Amino acid sequence: MTARLRNERGFTLIELLIALAIVGALLAIAFGGLDIAVKAWARGEDRAEAHQHVRSVALTLARSLSGTYPYRASRSLAPEPVVLFAGTEERVEFVTQAPPFPASIPIAFTAVIFSFNEGGEPGLVVRQRVLPNRGPFEEAEVIYRDPSVSGLKFAYLDESGWKDSWDGAEVKATPRGVRVTVATTINGRTEELPPLTVSLRTAPPQ
Repeated sequence: MTARLRNERGFTLIELLIALAIVGALLAIAFGGLDIAVKAWARGEDRAEAHQHVRSVALTLARSLSGTYPYRASRSLAPEPVVLFAGTEERVEFVTQAPPFPASIPIAFTAVIFSFNEGGEPGLVVRQRVLPNRGPFEEAEVIYRDPSVSGLKFAYLDESGWKDSWDGAEVKATPRGVRVTVATTINGRTEELPPLTVSLRTAPPQ
């Protein structure tokens, strides 16, 4: 009788150990799945944040460029008025009626510079100066910096196609359009939008 009780007790302990092992395995699987789900959710959040940010940057640049006005004035110490628009692949200077950061009082025209990785400043740098004013671009002040911008490229459209640079003083006109390509990197994730083409109000050559 005693041996049988011992056998039954031993069998019960084995079952308990097996049950505990099974429960432990199930918990490990459950927590492992939860960890995967949390990491996937975090990746989704990072992806959404990165996409939203690059979209916001691109739309801000495009909106300001779309307000470009073929403004003529003296540039720096040059006595003759010229079309205030100049650009390279990584920098564009223009006068707009839709500045990215409007002044506290209504201003008709603002000189704006968008530059990328210029003068030791990583990412996007935005400079502004209200007009009329001397040195519209030379004395423009830094309004905004965004080091998360990891790629920024401009191209300029005329009747012959796209160009890598533009000189309004030489051409005596603004381009027909500007193509903007933007990429940002946040938390190690890089997002790049397809190029945006912005149509401009052109100034006829004079």
